[in-house]
Amino acid sequence: MEIEKVFNDLALNSSCQQQHEDVLAKGFDNFHIPTLLMLIVSELSEALEADRKNKHAQLGKFRYHYEHIFQTGESLDSRFKNAFEQHVKDTFEDEIADAFLRLMDLCGAYGIDIERHIQLKAKYNKLRPPKHGKEY
Repeated sequence: MEIEKVFNDLALNSSCQQQHEDVLAKGFDNFHIPTLLMLIVSELSEALEADRKNKHAQLGKFRYHYEHIFQTGESLDSRFKNAFEQHVKDTFEDEIADAFLRLMDLCGAYGIDIERHIQLKAKYNKLRPPKHGKEY
């Protein structure tokens, strides 16, 4: 399958724009590139710490909790939030998702055509030597 087809199906550019709009709606408005990059790095650091503590998402427990454990009159949003906080929040996977969301926000804020840049880079990498000529 062509790399272009794979990434075109993801609709990354529109997802990035939506993420940026969501960030704006929450009141965040600092689009200083160094700040955005460090926020991405901080999420990756949090992912490292979660992995070091062996904190990984428990999606089966999340789903069971969300679908079966609820208080009378509890809203779906409240059930989701409670299940997420108990079984997903602050885990390795959650922090990786945060890093992606921050990258998407950056791309949306600056109008980066990330789909095209991924296509170009993936194709270029296929043309490079093993390990790109480096030791590791």
